[in-house]
Amino acid sequence: MADDTSELHTALREPGLPTGKGRRFLRQFELVERVLAYQPDADEDALNRAYVFAMVRHGAQKRHSGDPYYAHPVSVAGILTDLKLDYSTIIAGLLHDTVEDTDVTLEEIEEVFSKDIADIVDGVTKLTQLEASSRAAKQAENFQKFILATTKDIRVLLVKLADRLHNMRTIQFMPKPESRIRIAQETIDIYAPLARRTGLNIFAGELEDIAFSVMNPEARESIEKRLAEMAADAVEDVERIKSDIEVLMSVNGINGDIRGRLKRPYSIWRKLENKAISFKDLGDIFAFRLIVPSVADCYRALGISHQHWAALSSRFKDYISVPKPNGYQSIHTTFQGPGNRRVELQIRTKQMDEIAERGIAAHWRYKNKSYGFDKDGAREAGLDPEDSLLSFADMLDHGADPEEFLEHAKMEMYRDTVFAFTPRGRLVKLPVGAMPLDFAYSVHTAVGDECVGVRINGIERPLRTFIQNGDTIEIIRGQRVGPPANWRNLVVTGRARSAIRRLTRDKEQEEFTKLGRQKLNLGLRRIGLDPIDIKFREIATQNGIGSTEELLEELGRGFVDLKEILSKTFPEQIDSETLEGRHVIDDGETQSLLSGEKLMPGVALHLSECCSPLPGDRIVGVEMPGKGVDVHTIDCQRLIEFDDRPDAWMDLNWRPIASTDFFAISRLNITISNQRGSLATVCKAISETNGNIINVAIQDRSEDFIDFRFDLEVEDKRRLTQIMTALRALSAVESVERLRGESKIASE
Repeated sequence: MADDTSELHTALREPGLPTGKGRRFLRQFELVERVLAYQPDADEDALNRAYVFAMVRHGAQKRHSGDPYYAHPVSVAGILTDLKLDYSTIIAGLLHDTVEDTDVTLEEIEEVFSKDIADIVDGVTKLTQLEASSRAAKQAENFQKFILATTKDIRVLLVKLADRLHNMRTIQFMPKPESRIRIAQETIDIYAPLARRTGLNIFAGELEDIAFSVMNPEARESIEKRLAEMAADAVEDVERIKSDIEVLMSVNGINGDIRGRLKRPYSIWRKLENKAISFKDLGDIFAFRLIVPSVADCYRALGISHQHWAALSSRFKDYISVPKPNGYQSIHTTFQGPGNRRVELQIRTKQMDEIAERGIAAHWRYKNKSYGFDKDGAREAGLDPEDSLLSFADMLDHGADPEEFLEHAKMEMYRDTVFAFTPRGRLVKLPVGAMPLDFAYSVHTAVGDECVGVRINGIERPLRTFIQNGDTIEIIRGQRVGPPANWRNLVVTGRARSAIRRLTRDKEQEEFTKLGRQKLNLGLRRIGLDPIDIKFREIATQNGIGSTEELLEELGRGFVDLKEILSKTFPEQIDSETLEGRHVIDDGETQSLLSGEKLMPGVALHLSECCSPLPGDRIVGVEMPGKGVDVHTIDCQRLIEFDDRPDAWMDLNWRPIASTDFFAISRLNITISNQRGSLATVCKAISETNGNIINVAIQDRSEDFIDFRFDLEVEDKRRLTQIMTALRALSAVESVERLRGESKIASE
């Protein structure tokens, strides 16, 4: 059974100029004739000039195959003529590598041809001056540039896909196996999904199969062998099914064209891999496509086939009433045919079939006496190229870095789709696994930012609920401050993730600015100045910082040193002992030093005195009604008091800045021998290990030993461990324990 996709791309097989390996590519007049056949008013002179321009500028350059390099852009242009694109796109295909691989400039292309053509060429030209540290980073930056250009002009994508398709058709000539595998992987990850996203399924299928043959040749060969065996074994059954369909439709007055196909090897491989099923369990290896005159005939044919054969209800899909995001429309049904074989029947009109194969390219036509892309026609057919790439553009708008952008773009392109509705009936397409926040951000960024709850089909549901096909989603809006707690588990789309990251960055910036203001105020008071009398803008200017906000944020983040800032601005106020680099954490700063998924902005945080948490400790928060959140070490004995309130607990973590500019208070119980000089020895050891004693109290006393409670200023848990180790090494010290969870710690 032949694959019906084999008829499309013929540019490389038609008579033309011979190459060094016996292959042929389009002559100049053949390419021009191809364009004029579907666009008679194309600029023939410009096409001829572009062909010669590419040949001359690429000159003696060679490809790995030994062909002259210009055979590649000529072949790319030929592929674009198969799609019947306008002549400007064909010229861009001829010139697409000139800026990247020769001394041609975009200005020269604009002068010789047009700005329109120069913009397309620019869109497919890789960035050359990249400071990225790795190949992955460079790939990400180039992909970001390419997508940005595509959102402005969809022809950039079509030229790039044609370029990649021809490169994949000749990938066997690349000398290094690792290069072939890398390019094949990139094709699977990026270009095939992009082709499918814009409806170019015939490109996507070929790109995937070639890449599959490079990455896993043994698996592909095995699948092809199984397919050949199954096809040979099923010849009689397939012919009988085809004949039955033809007779059944004819008897019922439906004039349809029946075509058969075998599923592509890579498509089979993905199903075997993703669904963990065996080859014999695949239900659509054999498929028939019924092309009928009208939409009404599609549904009539469906009813007739279901009356005649036992249909499998779980495998019925109506993409006519609800098209796929790439504009694909068809009815799919599967029935049990002769020989107990599962057979898929796809029913569609001729126009649907054309769009199914050529996607967005099927919408190049004459409109208002001008040949080009019919955007309105594409939208009517369910394919809006701007909308299909909108989530990518939104990620750029929200400041996603290139590598984050690329990763989310891959996730977006691979997901299957669910369809949901707004209360007013607007259809919203989302990836499988999407949740209400994804829906909210797909409607509008402001709706997502203000989402505080959701009603699904009229019932209030948690934000972690998965959206199902046909759900009606009503977003409950409110004044949400900052990103939602645990948001990483509440969204799957790149659009929502990048928008929430923007909120996170904004909130983080606000927190660090607040922390920086606190540090600066404290520093000014410690050198005898009142912050009210000081112009922060002057401090920023004298230190070469652009604004007050920038100064405060950099202080908060620890990017600039407070002592250096104040020493430069107020040198007469400072001596070597005046300003220390650290200060004790107070409750007002604690919010900026801790993070946690359930932690809401603005909530008061208190470091509990019972266990005195230090940066580096594993910590947990307990919500205290009317007070805020008490922060305890994970092994604090007082936590047993809250065992019956599991909902009040929250996991917390220290941010790195907590170990840079702050002291925390820790309490030790030290038992020392009741001898003269023992206490002095202990105090000296604490000082030499950079601990600062702020309080000492006798807890118990006997004839031989005295129990002391020491309150110490230390930077973090690591420093406290060093102090305790030094103390245990002293002969005067009997034991050292960190106090954990005493309910009464006040000076007794």
